[in-house]
Amino acid sequence: MRVLRYVLADVFTATPLAGNQLAVFTDASGLDERIMQALARELNLSETVFVVPRESDGHARIRIFTPTAELPFAGHPTLGTAFVLGGPLQLAEIRLETGRGTVPVELEREGPRIVFARMSQPIPRIEPYPAEAELRRALGVERAELRIELYDNGPRHVCVVLPSEDAVTRLAPDLAALAELGVQASCFAGSGTRWKTRMFAPNVGVPEDPATGSAAGPLALHLARHGRIGWGEEIEISQGVEIGRPSTLYARVEGTAERVERVEVGGAAVIVARGEFRLPPTP
Repeated sequence: MRVLRYVLADVFTATPLAGNQLAVFTDASGLDERIMQALARELNLSETVFVVPRESDGHARIRIFTPTAELPFAGHPTLGTAFVLGGPLQLAEIRLETGRGTVPVELEREGPRIVFARMSQPIPRIEPYPAEAELRRALGVERAELRIELYDNGPRHVCVVLPSEDAVTRLAPDLAALAELGVQASCFAGSGTRWKTRMFAPNVGVPEDPATGSAAGPLALHLARHGRIGWGEEIEISQGVEIGRPSTLYARVEGTAERVERVEVGGAAVIVARGEFRLPPTP
């Protein structure tokens, strides 16, 4: 009988039972990926993390699963795992190996407790999005304020800027049609340094995500590239209110439209529970 222990954290919030839930299996060495996927499906959270031995320049390597698929990179799992592992290790920075390279996460403490973390995300590839009409139809929106583009930093996010925060609140997408497009739809509105977003990812088993760190960096990059915010300016992003999991994310992009140098996303997290699975040996 193998005992697999996990930690449950709420990410992009300092308040228990808010933010985006995350389970982190702190020792998944030797665990078959079929079991990882089954455990992620059993927990049925947006993402579940399995910590495995490092292979490169990180302190640990992480594998990230939604209920239906493995992701090469995702934001709230990376940030949440940094809180879970960084506390006992007493590090100022923890480096986590992902499927899109090693992600450094800076940890801020009040005494021994981590209160905030900032990760330097993979810089996304940017592509035109050819199925704009189909996407708008699936979302139920007539137009976008800026050109709709695709940002790939592991997950594939399509950025859709809407006219108002109220328009974001009223979204009621056709999830089946959206899933067929095979992308995550990041829909947002706001001004200055405050923005509101909702993110729909039915293609990976997440109808609506409470807080999407991997989309927050592209969101800021999209706004900077189109002149809505300044390069190097930090924005505050609210998400998850409509599904009862209010979350707050911070994002900043350094560089220029011709050369993006750094994409940084930060937030808080809080550990809320611990548990274990007892599984028979795999044949």
